[in-house]
Amino acid sequence: KRVEQIKLNAMLGFCEISTCRRHALLAYFDEASSEQCGNCDTCLVPVETWEGTEAAQKALSVIYRTDQRFGVSHLVDVLLGKETDKILQFEHHHLPVFGIGTELDSKEWQSVFRQLIAAGHVIADADRFGGLVLTEKCRPLLRGQESIRFRKDPVQKTAKRLTKTPLPEDIDVALWEALRAHRRDLAEEQGVPPYVIFHDSTLQSMAELMPSTLEAFGDLPGVGTRKLDKYGQGFINIIKQH
Repeated sequence: KRVEQIKLNAMLGFCEISTCRRHALLAYFDEASSEQCGNCDTCLVPVETWEGTEAAQKALSVIYRTDQRFGVSHLVDVLLGKETDKILQFEHHHLPVFGIGTELDSKEWQSVFRQLIAAGHVIADADRFGGLVLTEKCRPLLRGQESIRFRKDPVQKTAKRLTKTPLPEDIDVALWEALRAHRRDLAEEQGVPPYVIFHDSTLQSMAELMPSTLEAFGDLPGVGTRKLDKYGQGFINIIKQH
């Protein structure tokens, strides 16, 4: 059953690719080809895509940080900052990649992983219970030397358009900017992108709920035990000033 699921995900990933299908097939069998066939559906009717380099780097990073032993579902939970029993068991809530992917939902992340598999950056190892393993091809992408675009799901796009809302009117703009400034300072000190500290959605929850204790702060989405201990009191102090 596990092998069948791996094959299904590979097939879905191939269906989701945004580039020439012949090119993808040749690449899968390690046959280089820079030419587009001009005959497949993606060549004849180009699909809508989105810039996915940063998302790909997050996906590849979480595979690496978890020792290339886990399947898609667990990796997505790590990216979304979910403290599941399995994540707590392996202490993955202490990893720097924990909760850095809240800008996408579970289905979108699953699509990212499938497309990375289809592109040859990742393989699913049946001998490791479907654990994802990085390939040599992913190195330039992980280092920022290459970029990648992912196929956009039109259904998900509609859903996001319907549900996406601007910053609520009842949020204190001064507090919002102060939280962002503090996040930016922390990111610069550590030499990491701001989203590694906290994503915008987590900052918005801080501004909306204004937690005044570490316990309340720990209940915010995207806040795991490690980030609570490391950043919690600093953000609480800023909240108390507004």
